[in-house]
Amino acid sequence: MATKINFEVSLQKLEEAVEQLESGDLTLDQALKVFSAGVKQADSCRQSLRKVELQVEQLLQQDDGMLQREPFDG
Repeated sequence: MATKINFEVSLQKLEEAVEQLESGDLTLDQALKVFSAGVKQADSCRQSLRKVELQVEQLLQQDDGMLQREPFDG
């Protein structure tokens, strides 16, 4: 559950950073700070997604240790 909350918070902050940057109302220094924060949020999202991916792989692992890949119909 914590991964979901962290992901959602990070994604929201990333979306806010994108909106600020797209507005064009920031000074160069402000834009650089917002961009830097956005990169950190994107990295946090990437890490959260990787954790979930590993959990899914573990759940799909068969008794013989082989992974059974199944298409995700999300």
